[in-house]
Amino acid sequence: MSTTGTHHPNETQIVAAPELPTIRIVREFDAPPERVFRAYTDPTLVVQWLGPRQLTMRIDRYDAHSGGSYRYVSRDDDGTEYGFHGVFHEVRFNERIVQTFTYEGFPDAVSLETVAFEDVAGRTRITCTSMMDSFETRDAMLRSGMEVGVREGYERLDELLTGQ
Repeated sequence: MSTTGTHHPNETQIVAAPELPTIRIVREFDAPPERVFRAYTDPTLVVQWLGPRQLTMRIDRYDAHSGGSYRYVSRDDDGTEYGFHGVFHEVRFNERIVQTFTYEGFPDAVSLETVAFEDVAGRTRITCTSMMDSFETRDAMLRSGMEVGVREGYERLDELLTGQ
């Protein structure tokens, strides 16, 4: 199952594999891998782009190194808060990040995410693969509106990278 049609290099592709409970997200950015990687690992930058535009983010901790952990809270205009946390299993400079991801509203639905950073002639292609424990969990995540948050977050990242 794919949630995108034809694509432009900077269009976010979100694909749910029919044979595995995974979501794969592919996106290119007009910046070299070291800048995109920094935006993924520096909490002062993460807070500026991660998630949908209508939410604000507070980072409680963000230790982006192998063995580190994170927790952040996104807040809606009405004051509703959504907490997320995980552990960084591997952080390999400018190459990849392997981490767990848990939405605290569904604490049993932990996913394992791998983000690869690929240099494409001075641009960066990221490929994020999220493995869930079941198809039900994966499909619930897709129905949750995560696609809007991912797309808007990457648009915000584009804006951040342009301004750096």
